[in-house]
Parts: sequence; C-alpha cells; structure tokens
Amino acid sequence: MQGSASIGDPRDDVTDYIRTKEFKPNTMLAMRELANGIGTEMAIFKQLSAVPHEHVRNFRNDMYLMSEGIRLMQKSKQPAMSAADVAILKNYKGHIDKATRFIPLWVKVAVALALGLGTMVGWKRIVVTVGEKIGKNHLTYAQGAAAEITAMATIGAADGLGLPVSTTHVLSSGVAGTMLANHSGLQLSTVRNLLLAWVLTLPMAMMLSGFLFFAFRKLF
Repeated sequence: MQGSASIGDPRDDVTDYIRTKEFKPNTMLAMRELANGIGTEMAIFKQLSAVPHEHVRNFRNDMYLMSEGIRLMQKSKQPAMSAADVAILKNYKGHIDKATRFIPLWVKVAVALALGLGTMVGWKRIVVTVGEKIGKNHLTYAQGAAAEITAMATIGAADGLGLPVSTTHVLSSGVAGTMLANHSGLQLSTVRNLLLAWVLTLPMAMMLSGFLFFAFRKLF
C-alpha cells in the first residue's frame, strides 16, 4: 500500500486525515515524515525551551498533529498493527503529550483565582437572573430539575462531539424552555440582554485575550 503512495506536505496530509478520519495510503508516509521531522528537531535542540522562537509554533503544531493522528489510528485500528507496534505508538504519543499538553502551575492558580473572585462578586446576580428574571414567574423545583437535566445531556453530548458550549448559556436556555412549556411567559428584556451577551462574548473575549497576550509579551 505504501509503495503506491506519494505525499506532498506531510502536515497537510495528516491534517486531512484528522479532518476526514479517512486513512489513506499516503497517511502513514505523511505521519512517518512528520515524526522524522520532530525527531530531527529534538536531536538538534535537545529540549523545547531551546527551540528558536520562530520555529516553536510549527514544532508544537507538528507534535499536536502527530498525537491526534496516532489517537485516531488507535481508535479506528487502521492500519492493522502488531501488539508491539501499538505499544510503541502509545509510548511515543505519551511522550509527545507530556511535552505539549500540560498546564503550568501559575496558569492553574490564575484561573482558580479568577473563577473564585468572579463567583464571589457575581454569584447573586447570576442566581437571581436565572431563577427569577428569565421567566415572569419564579423558577419551580420541577423546572429547575428539567433545565439541569437538559444542560447535563447537552453538555455531555457536546463534549463527546468536541463542540465548545457554555454551561451558563445552555442552562439559561433550558430555563427559558421550561418557562415556555409551563406558559409562564418570558421577560423579553432579560432574554434580549442574554442574547446580546452571547453575541458579544466571543469578540470581546478575543480582543481582551489578544491585548493581554500582546502586553505580556512586551513585559516579559
């Protein structure tokens, strides 16, 4: 199969495999070329911290592509491999993931503090909005249970499909649905504000994170 295969840019071929999940004759060749490139880079620079800044992005992207490609091969069991080859790939993927899929301690601390402070400051407003201001009547126990079950199922399905969803958006939509089903009516001003927040969250978060990243790069 490999004898009749040909590849161009191995990154493109592996990316196409990850996108389509279709293992082609050139897929293994592309992954081998990508692995050889990663090995060569590591032999030259020895560790990630020594990789020149202009090469870091491509180098890390190659490692992510290899890890995801191996994961798909393991999941689909294509191509057929011996137990020894499976063990080698698993070990290789483990080393790649340790080098790329980690969260520095300071990031964990910063996120925990941000979430904690945000909850301390805004919890009451969130609770009052969800429980009292989406519908014209207060949320009942049955409506709360239905909304939470819906949120659980929706978020679970989204996680399985790899879709990015917001817990708050899903829950507030579930509450609105229970209000309509119960003929309680909706407070249109609150619904309008929620919709506006959903629309503005993405661009505002992108601009803020981009500004902070630019500022941190200049400072550090």
